[in-house]
Amino acid sequence: MPVSVTLPALGESVTEGTVTRWLKAEGERVEADEPLLEVSTDKVDTEIPAPASGVLSSIKVAEDETVEVGAELAVIDDGTGAPAEAPAPAAAEAPAPQAPAEAPAPAQEAPQAAPSTEAAAPAPAPTAEAAAGGGSAEGTDVVLPALGESVTEGTVTRWLKQVGESVEADEPLLEVSTDKVDTEIPAPASGTLLEITVGEDETAEVGAKLGVIGAAGAAPADAPAPAAPAPAEAPAPAPAPAQAAPAAPAPAPAQPAAPAPTEAPAPAPAPAQAQPAAPAPAAPAPAQAAPAQPAAPAAAQATDEGAYVTPLVRKLAAENGVDLASVKGTGVGGRIRKQDVLAAAEAAKTPAPAAPAAAAPAAKAPALEASPLRGQTVKMTRMRKVIGDNMMKALHSQAQLSSVVEVDITKLMRLRARAKDTFAAREGVKLSPMPFFVKAAAQALKAHPVINARINEDEGTITYFDSENIGIAVDSEKGLMTPVIKGAGDLNIAGIAKATADLAAKVRASKITPDELAGATFTISNTGSRGALFDTIIVPPNQVAILGIGATVKRPVVIDHPELGETIAVRDMTYLTLSYDHRLVDGADAARYLTAVKAILEAGEFEVDLGL
Repeated sequence: MPVSVTLPALGESVTEGTVTRWLKAEGERVEADEPLLEVSTDKVDTEIPAPASGVLSSIKVAEDETVEVGAELAVIDDGTGAPAEAPAPAAAEAPAPQAPAEAPAPAQEAPQAAPSTEAAAPAPAPTAEAAAGGGSAEGTDVVLPALGESVTEGTVTRWLKQVGESVEADEPLLEVSTDKVDTEIPAPASGTLLEITVGEDETAEVGAKLGVIGAAGAAPADAPAPAAPAPAEAPAPAPAPAQAAPAAPAPAPAQPAAPAPTEAPAPAPAPAQAQPAAPAPAAPAPAQAAPAQPAAPAAAQATDEGAYVTPLVRKLAAENGVDLASVKGTGVGGRIRKQDVLAAAEAAKTPAPAAPAAAAPAAKAPALEASPLRGQTVKMTRMRKVIGDNMMKALHSQAQLSSVVEVDITKLMRLRARAKDTFAAREGVKLSPMPFFVKAAAQALKAHPVINARINEDEGTITYFDSENIGIAVDSEKGLMTPVIKGAGDLNIAGIAKATADLAAKVRASKITPDELAGATFTISNTGSRGALFDTIIVPPNQVAILGIGATVKRPVVIDHPELGETIAVRDMTYLTLSYDHRLVDGADAARYLTAVKAILEAGEFEVDLGL
């Protein structure tokens, strides 16, 4: 039954989109959720996945054409139509390709097929299936996707798979760096990486072909010679499919015939044919090369390159409580793959009693190992250079200084302790202290617009923003990045907590988009999460202030108790640092803003947001 592919809603104010690239051609096989085409809007470039598996039977909207949301883009035949029915009986008729495979005299095989006149007719069907899958002869192209509205090219920084290695759909395949973001490109299909067309440190434009993924088990097309016997065998099986009227399928039996001569014993062809059936569409050469499957494991034996852990694997390990140092990688160069982490997580469930014994030495000083970077000179990554350039620009273009206040957040921490379990069960995210600071900072910005502003140097004007778009500094393997919580001033604690967790996860998994990194009017940096008491943070470009949150520590402080008077008590204390551009923000402005944030946090009136 035909399945319609429509343009989905891509945002609240997006009403239309332009088809920029079709990733599949008419007649090609697609899998459900596999990227099918790319669409561009005035706000985002994105891929549209296939809604169902089948054959792309018709493309309704060509490239560079613009249509409204909900318009039909293409039609997928899910397998119940005529094109999909032919391969089904053909696959079941394994003896049909076996006939030309076994005997030099096809006349002897014809009587075997004769009892069912239909057996001769479906004979071309395997060729039809092979022809349909012929797109995978070249394989599925790995292209550089759109990575943001203003991003036109990217540099390949690392291939996570090597030629000949098997890949799974959506598995991280390579890393790409742009002038705005570093990200991983997932595999568009499952199979074998047959070719890498853009090497590491090479730059390619958006939409450029980076590599090719072929059928599972296929090897790089480097041995076309064995395919030569296939055309020679073609005249022999030709008379059998002659009963089928179409002329086009007639030469195609040469493809099933090609793998057959490699199977010398008579009993072997039937099961053997079932195996090459998938690679056969790729062309005679890959079909003949199918026995070369061990090439992939051979590549995986190169373990002297040092292990590399992708952000996705690191995130998976954190979620499952797996210590990556104890995991032996099975990927190329000893790289730890997601399968290794899952296997380690499964194995860890059994020896649970060993945990208490392992926890005993936890009080000892950590065993610090020397970094392999010692004594090395390495190339600066694109992301590190971008971060450095932005920081230098900010320091050289602003008159920056910092103010610090001390805040008693004992009440806030007690509220969090009471609510965190029910909050996590209700909202699906953990309740960290960070959302409280974001909430307080956003509330205070509404009353102190000079802190939430921008200096327009060229025009000699000042813009006071009417929304609080707060950037949150997230530490990642590639460096510090600041995704933005849009409209933070209108969110409650739960909304801020969800947005923070979502953006931080995207950064660490290299899934963050340029649009999610842009538009901040104010920034918060939680330097205390790594134990720092406070920090003199740098104000980002196009902003006038940034708030730093120090570590929360228990300290004896003097408090004014209503009954006991001035007394000493142990309290949860933290430092807040506001760095600001003195060209616009005076010291008094900074002090007033910090005092407002301090008052909100110390009052701790978040019971309504927490459902207490």
